[in-house]
Amino acid sequence: MTLDDLRVFVAVCRAGSLSAVARDLTCTQSAVSQHVKRLEKEFGVSLLERHARGVVPTPAGRVLAAAAADGIGGIDLAVRRLREQARGDGGTVRVTTGATSVRHFMAEAVVGFRERHPRVGLEFRTTGSSSGCFDALAADDLDLAWITLGEPVRGIEQRPVVALPWVLAVRAGDPLADRPCVELGELATAQLITPPADSTSRAQLDRRLAEAGVELPAVTSVADWDTAVLLAGLGIGRAVVPALPGGASGDVRLVPVPGLPPLTVGWAVRRWDALTPLARAFADTVAEHCATLGRVPARGSSRAPASGGSAPRVR
Repeated sequence: MTLDDLRVFVAVCRAGSLSAVARDLTCTQSAVSQHVKRLEKEFGVSLLERHARGVVPTPAGRVLAAAAADGIGGIDLAVRRLREQARGDGGTVRVTTGATSVRHFMAEAVVGFRERHPRVGLEFRTTGSSSGCFDALAADDLDLAWITLGEPVRGIEQRPVVALPWVLAVRAGDPLADRPCVELGELATAQLITPPADSTSRAQLDRRLAEAGVELPAVTSVADWDTAVLLAGLGIGRAVVPALPGGASGDVRLVPVPGLPPLTVGWAVRRWDALTPLARAFADTVAEHCATLGRVPARGSSRAPASGGSAPRVR
């Protein structure tokens, strides 16, 4: 059994296809199969089930894939750090996040971090969802992921940074535009623009609406919150979105929806105690910047007020 055997096996489990992995590695499907067969011979169990549309891991395969993914990620991170130390350079902080997160949450933090650490590189990889960020953390030598926090994920540590209240983005002139707030039941009265059904933010939205007995009409799903606000400004519908730093402009009004609990966003990593000092410094810089925006620190955040204290007011 070799490290390459484990790498290939993890890739096959993620792709669900021997041929897809063979294409990615520019080798034959038979070569990929040999890696898996070596592992099966080593452990004396079947690791993959073959179906018409590809392969899926057996129960034993799932155990091995989960452990191997965690181990390989740690090894890759260690190798990168050792190479950076050997070169004597400043290193690189690698972040995966959604398309609009850098602009809304990190713009000034990036400038401040670069001024303090001019020799350190910053690499951002855009991912369309929190689950995509988790996959990227597990598969690549990334340091940090900025996500919408949700249920615990095996092998991933999540740290809340800021809580974002929900608002209804409507076009100026909309009957709700000048209202001080919107009740949950009113969300069912018009065409809505929401996060996608498979997103963490949509799952939290649906859970709260179900608790309140509110059933949404047909909705338009948009993964990018900025695009949702843009569509609301065009009169396509009303967008249920978190109140992002920077607010809205032009013909869009943001009306609070107090019946929805705030959406918590923050950092996800494989292991906090394994982060490089530079990665921790960048994570802390972003958290400090979010605090200056007047957002409410998420419960459990290192920026959250102590019991009996008062949190910054949401603007």
